[in-house]
Amino acid sequence: MAATVFHQALGTLQSLGYFNNSSFQQEHGNTSLRLMSKGFRVDYRSKNRSFIVSQASTSQTSTVSPVSSPSKNTTTDSRKKSNEAALILIRHGESLWNEKNLFTGCVDVPLTRKGVEEAIEAGKRISNIPVDVIYTSALIRAQMTAMLAMAQHRRKKVPIVVHNESEQAKSWSGIFSEETKKQSIPVITAWQLNERMYGGTTSLEMCAERAVAYFKEHIEPQLLSGKNVMIAAHGNSLRSIIMYLDKLTSQEVISLELSTGIPMLYIFKEGKFMRRGSPVGPTESRGLCLH
Repeated sequence: MAATVFHQALGTLQSLGYFNNSSFQQEHGNTSLRLMSKGFRVDYRSKNRSFIVSQASTSQTSTVSPVSSPSKNTTTDSRKKSNEAALILIRHGESLWNEKNLFTGCVDVPLTRKGVEEAIEAGKRISNIPVDVIYTSALIRAQMTAMLAMAQHRRKKVPIVVHNESEQAKSWSGIFSEETKKQSIPVITAWQLNERMYGGTTSLEMCAERAVAYFKEHIEPQLLSGKNVMIAAHGNSLRSIIMYLDKLTSQEVISLELSTGIPMLYIFKEGKFMRRGSPVGPTESRGLCLH
């Protein structure tokens, strides 16, 4: 089935620093996905499960141009239980430096072939869990993980990257029609969710300070309003958030292992976070009544 193109309706939101000179394409039907940036390309087609991963260059800038066919199921969105929302945490898939056992930090390296597969598998695990808004770090490996994961989602919504968080509400309400919003998911990038700050080293304590502060200020209000949120970020920033959610001590969080590409599900209900573990796949996640 040929894809219906509504690129002009969605437009292109350009980054302040990341995702320039790249494109993202998702076709409805047999589901193909292409994510390209300078010197790097990922092609994915679900029909034959083929992958093409080319070598990355040192460039770190890109732009997202979504091209997709709108879902025909726009009226079938079910109602969530009142005062209940899902929070999905995903550590990015394996990167080129993860493969070499190097601490990547703020170095902007892409996913390996294994990392692409991990991101797609993560998407299958959460494919039946509703997602209303996505937060990622400012780094390509986290953004690629989010895009690849959402290509598997049953609602087939198009991720639209909103880079200037201070203008996100104005941009989202002013540029897109109500019908387009129903077919799209805002992806908000934040440097506070990076592994560490630019220009120096960062301890886990410093990472926790900025990541948790960002979570409280920007993400928790979304959950309070009933929005289902996915965060694609990095080991230390996610450990910091989990430390806050599970009320862990600094010693407990140090020993916390987070595997690449494995989603962790929390339910936010009546002001409390309840960990549900990692969804196994569509069969299990279908049983979660979050609508």
